[in-house]
Amino acid sequence: MKALAIVVVLTTLAPAADLRIGLVGTDTSHVTAFTKILNDPMAPDHVPGARVIAAYKGGSPDLPESRDRIEKFTRELQDQWQVKIVSSIDELARSVDAVLLTSVDGRVHLSQARAVIAAHKPLFIDKPLASTLEDAREIARLAKEANVPWFSSSSLRFGGVSALRTTDLSGALTWGPGPLEEHHHLDLAWYAIHPIEMLYAIMGTGCEEVTRTSTPDADIITGRWKDGRIGTVRASRPYSDYGAVVYRKNPKSQTSEALTKVNDGYAPLVREIVQFFQTGHPPVPNDETLEIFAFMDAAQRSKESGGKPARLR
Repeated sequence: MKALAIVVVLTTLAPAADLRIGLVGTDTSHVTAFTKILNDPMAPDHVPGARVIAAYKGGSPDLPESRDRIEKFTRELQDQWQVKIVSSIDELARSVDAVLLTSVDGRVHLSQARAVIAAHKPLFIDKPLASTLEDAREIARLAKEANVPWFSSSSLRFGGVSALRTTDLSGALTWGPGPLEEHHHLDLAWYAIHPIEMLYAIMGTGCEEVTRTSTPDADIITGRWKDGRIGTVRASRPYSDYGAVVYRKNPKSQTSEALTKVNDGYAPLVREIVQFFQTGHPPVPNDETLEIFAFMDAAQRSKESGGKPARLR
C-alpha cells in the first residue's frame, strides 16, 4: 500500500493596514495631540488602527487663536510626525481614507465639510460642529444626501460622565469653562460646548425650553426636558474644572451622585473616532448633536431677550 503524504500549509492573515487620516485645519493643539496618539506606538495612550499622513492648513486671519498658532502646530506636524502639508482639501481627500476636520474656527466648518463630503470621505468634525444652528443643519443635510457618515463631539463626553446616565434620572448639573469668542454667533459653542455636551451625555435628547442667566463671570443655562427633567450647565469664565452632579428619583427623597474627576484627555475620543472610521457607525447620534446646537441657539435667544425662556427651534 502506497503511503500518502499529507502536507499541512499554515497561513497567517496579514494585519489590516492602518487607515490613512487627513487633517483639515492645523490651527489647534488638537492636531498635534491627536497625531501623537495615533502615530506614536510608544505613547502610553496610543490608539492603533489609523495614522495621520497629510494635512491642509486652513486658518482664519481674523481669529488670534488661529492666526497666532497655526505655524507652530504646522511645523510640529511636519518636523516631528512627517505629515505632508497639501494645498487644498481636494488634494488631501485623494490621499486619505478619512478626515478629521480640526479647524479651531467653527465659522469655516460648513465650507470645509462641504468639500470633504463632496469627496465622499467619512468625517469627524471637532468642536464646535459649526458657529450657527443653520450651518450645523446644513452640514447634516449635505452628509445625508451624499450618504457620508459623520459625527462631532467634545472629548468630555467620553470622560466618564456617561456612566451617570440611568433610567431613574430626574435631572443633572454640569459645569466647566465658558470663555466667549466674539466671532461666533452661538457664543456657547466656542468653549461651553464641553459642559453642555456632558449634560447631553447624561440627559439624552428631549429638551424643549432653555433659560439663560448671563454675567461677566459665568452663564447659568437651564433646560426643561419634555418629560419634566431639568438639566443645568454652569459655564465659568475664564476657566474652571469640569464636573457633574446627577439627581435620581427615589420614593422617599432625591438621591444625588457627583463626578468631580472628569477625564479630559483625548485618547477616549480618538478611540471612538477610529472605531467610527472602521465601522461607519457614529458613537453620538447625529440628531443628538443637532439638538445640542438647538439648545445653544435657544440659550442665545434667551440671553438676547434678557433671560426669558426660549423654546428650541
